[in-house]
Amino acid sequence: MAEKAHPNPTEQDLRNLAEDLIKAQSTMTLATARENIPWAAPVYYAYLKYCFYFFSDPASRHIQESLAGNQASSAIYAPASTWQEIRGIQMSGSVENISPGLEAIEAVRAYLKKFTFTKDFFLPGQAMDLSAFTSRFRVKLYRFKPSLIYYMDNSIRFGFREKVCL
Repeated sequence: MAEKAHPNPTEQDLRNLAEDLIKAQSTMTLATARENIPWAAPVYYAYLKYCFYFFSDPASRHIQESLAGNQASSAIYAPASTWQEIRGIQMSGSVENISPGLEAIEAVRAYLKKFTFTKDFFLPGQAMDLSAFTSRFRVKLYRFKPSLIYYMDNSIRFGFREKVCL
């Protein structure tokens, strides 16, 4: 259970609470739509430089729709068993494919650090870089870049929701 938040949090308090939640969780729900039909998909993410990096199949619906529409939304939330424990982050932004280069190297490193079990999918001594992920799983690396972020936390008060800048 999360520590109870201050009843009158400052902007910095909210930023800290949001970043702590992002770091503590491993999965975000990415939501897209096509022809007014919504879709949501959970993805593992690594948070780096205010963006969320994840691997996905380029043919998956959430990737096709987010790239075609140049927009997506996302939610990250902690497990909760009571209404007072409900807290999460709601975001809107865009998804972009990440090409090989420095950004990809940093993102893959952050991903491997967060998801240490990933090494079990590769042979001992095998490179675990963008190329290895692409060939092993037939996936590409993507970045969700939020343009609008809200932090919600019922431990502050029922229905508390405030815009935050990370």
